[in-house]
This record gives sequence, structure tokens and C-alpha cells, in this order.
Amino acid sequence: MNALWSEARVKVSHRLAMHVQVERFRLSNATPMVTFTFDDLPKSAATFGADILESYGARGTFYVSGGLVGLDAPDWSSGSADDVVSLHRRGHEIGCHTFSHRRACDLDETSLAAEIARNRTYFHSLDPTMPVETFAYPFGYGSYARKHQLKSEFRTCRSIVPGVNNGEVDLQFLRAMPLIDRQMSRERIDMAFAEAANMNGWLIFYSHAVADVPSLYGCSPDLMTHALEAAARRNVPVLTMAEAFRCARA
Repeated sequence: MNALWSEARVKVSHRLAMHVQVERFRLSNATPMVTFTFDDLPKSAATFGADILESYGARGTFYVSGGLVGLDAPDWSSGSADDVVSLHRRGHEIGCHTFSHRRACDLDETSLAAEIARNRTYFHSLDPTMPVETFAYPFGYGSYARKHQLKSEFRTCRSIVPGVNNGEVDLQFLRAMPLIDRQMSRERIDMAFAEAANMNGWLIFYSHAVADVPSLYGCSPDLMTHALEAAARRNVPVLTMAEAFRCARA
């Protein structure tokens, strides 16, 4: 019964996070924008995925939990500390995903602060010049109770609730589209770009591993390349989360 009540509370908090903003922010970007993000630092994303982005002159945002670095997941091999440093020095953005990959809705204010501080300390131990400006909710679960706290720590927080961001947005719960073969088709990618173009919006993709045979939550190089080609055809700039935020407030 306690477990059921706990999960019910989590779902209510997540829905409140979706629909109740901490503050309204109006995007002021001059053109549509797209951002490619990757969660949990699969080795293939940090190497192969980053290489694909760079072949288009683009950079991505990699949401990393320091406690998972070097620990393989059931569906992929994990990147290393050297991969985190390499991504940063190649111009990609490193974002916070809590240190232990714990859901924000399961943490009180003190615990979340400790997770964020521990992750920042880990990143700065690798390279003191590494900024940590943006956050993604582990497992995609938002928390209304923690949104005010996250606002004071990060410029943006990314969810996995689908949609294109445009007009007035919630910076503590930005919407994103799955760049995941089992959830996204090439036609839907094209539709998302068309929507972003029509609304002068900010399109954010999220994924995990990048492999010819993608995992349940990963993408193939072909799907990723299709999305990058779609951006190139429409002259939509590919920006990191931090770069896009700076354009959005220009």
C-alpha cells in the first residue's frame, strides 16, 4: 500500500511539473533551433554519436550522472571519465543528470542539493573549466516540489514530454522529442521540423546509445543522420542546450 501511495504521489508531482510553471519565459530566438541531447553517457553516444554531430559542424548536450560513469548498463557499454573530458574539450556540453541518477521526485530539497553538488564536484575534478548549466530529469520524471530549487541551480531543465517549445515556455520543464528508432519515424522527424519552422520554435531531441542495432532507448546512425540532414535542408542551427538558451533570451 505504501509503495502504491508513493507512486501515486510521484505521478501527481510529475503532472504538476508538466502544467504549473515556476515562471513564464518567452522565447526570443531569431530563427528555429534544434538541440540533440543524450542521456546517461553510453560509450557509443560519446564517441560515434559525437562524431556524427561533428561531421555536420554541430555539437550536442550530454546529460551525465557521475556515479554511472564507467558502469555498463544492461543495454550498452558506458563511457569513461576520459570520454566526458573529451566531449567537453571538443565543444560539446556536459549537463547534470544528478550524481546517482535518482528521480527528482524521490528527493527532498537537501538530497537533491547534495546530488547536484556531488555531480558538479565530480565534473570539476575532471576539468575545472567545465561549466554545468543545464539539467535533465532522470527517467523523465519531473517534480513540481523541486522546480523552484532547480531554477536556482540551472538555466534549463529538460523533460521527455513530447512537443516543440515555442512562445511562452517553462524553462524548468522543456519539452523534447525522442530520437529513438522504436518511438520515432523519419516522417515524424520531418513533421517536428516543419512545426518548429512554422512556430519559430526550439526542437529538442533526446536519445541514449547510438548503434546500428539500437537499444530500446537508442537510435541508429541512419535516424540521427536523417534528423541532421533535415536541419541542414531547412538551415536550422544545431545548438547545445546552453547555446540555444542564450539565443532564446537574445
